Amino acid sequence: MVAARPRVRHALALRAAVLVPLGALLCWLLIDAGFLNYDTAYSLLWGGDLLHGRLPDWHVTLAPTAHPLAELLGAILTPFGGAAQPIWVVIAFLALGALGWLAYELAAHWFGPAAGAVAGLVIVTRIPVLSYGVRAYVDIPYCALALGAILIEARRPRAGAWPLVLLALAGLLRPEAWLLSIGYLAWLYLGGERDARRLARLVAIAAAAPLLWALRDLIVTGDPLHSLIGTREGAQVLERTTGLGAVPTTVPRRLGEILREPGLFGAAAGGLLVLCLMWRRARLPIAAGFASIAAFCVLAVAGLPILGRYLLLPATLLAVFCGAGVFGWLALPREHSWRRRWAAIGALVAVSFVVFAPGQVQRIRSLRHSMQIQGQILSDLHAITRAPAFTQGCRPVAVPNHRPVPHIALWAGIDPGDVVSAQQTKPTHGLYVDPASARVEKNFTLDPNDPHPLTAAVPAGYRRVAANRSWILFERC
Repeated sequence: MVAARPRVRHALALRAAVLVPLGALLCWLLIDAGFLNYDTAYSLLWGGDLLHGRLPDWHVTLAPTAHPLAELLGAILTPFGGAAQPIWVVIAFLALGALGWLAYELAAHWFGPAAGAVAGLVIVTRIPVLSYGVRAYVDIPYCALALGAILIEARRPRAGAWPLVLLALAGLLRPEAWLLSIGYLAWLYLGGERDARRLARLVAIAAAAPLLWALRDLIVTGDPLHSLIGTREGAQVLERTTGLGAVPTTVPRRLGEILREPGLFGAAAGGLLVLCLMWRRARLPIAAGFASIAAFCVLAVAGLPILGRYLLLPATLLAVFCGAGVFGWLALPREHSWRRRWAAIGALVAVSFVVFAPGQVQRIRSLRHSMQIQGQILSDLHAITRAPAFTQGCRPVAVPNHRPVPHIALWAGIDPGDVVSAQQTKPTHGLYVDPASARVEKNFTLDPNDPHPLTAAVPAGYRRVAANRSWILFERC
């Protein structure tokens, strides 16, 4: 048994080395675009501040929540200069690949390799997963870390430290992981873990993420709860759905938007069949799914927004059950009375994917087109920051809404406080970056509930000094 463990770990590492890049490549071929979203661009900015010994400015208007692990990555990538953003995009695609691989490993461990293949393919071809992944949202690597913790526990029950280490890393991206760590500690204690020294070590690992997050907030702002308060205030400004009362109606709809009809059908069928026919295998995935939803509900009670990307973890676990719905019957003994019935149900689920495939293909094409347009607009924004006017110290730089702020600050090498939104402050001098077309106005808003539409106009007295297909640069210095 001891000699077999290294071989098992070697096989797992080999599959990861093959399947993670393949998953990343598949996602790239599907979308053919990738860039940093507003939040991640700020993480790169703030990471650069930390690397250079400066405290980041989290008080800029509509500042996103600062995630410690993302800021650390920003600090690591800052010395790469202009290559930092492309490297981050590559990491984002690898995180997508890791998500698909982990879904495969979990479903394969519980229900067989064929179920794993279905689970992995389903999750990496869902529109919201691709959308958040190609824009480098931290929610994808958070899910991968949390799933990694579940995989360790699935393969080695009561593993203890390593699942908590991965959850601690996940907890530096999303606070739900703190609650998952508490749940896992309870799981260990109820399972018979009573060694005081070992428990103290495990509690220390579980407490590391929230304590580090609070300490960082305290150092930067003087308030250990700044991230919580700032996120709640941002949700109010952007009029996002909050509160426990919205959970029963919002969560099923958001999960449906992620998995779509065949995914939900397969997950429901697989979940019921597994629960009835191999319930011992269902205990951990069901417990993990309920824990992820419970953590989501706790954050809703705390006043944080109810967003679809916060449900990617339970959606991935449902994809695992979807894999079971299609091929879980292969894990039953050949003589089992339900083997053929389950196979028939699995065939029906597979047929539903075929029936809905044209619609899914169209959605992927639409997402591909949208992401390519946004990537093109960002590329043109990068190009306009190379205009000579940007290097002459003419400040501030006014923009039509908040979305370009961190990108311009990164590319122009200026403080984000020197980039102002013309929707809130009417500029009288400096530079003004204006959309060149209605297409840019339509595709370059920060949020559907932006405080103002992207309609700010170029003030009088500014002269045009540069332009490209997406942006026009004006100057008054």
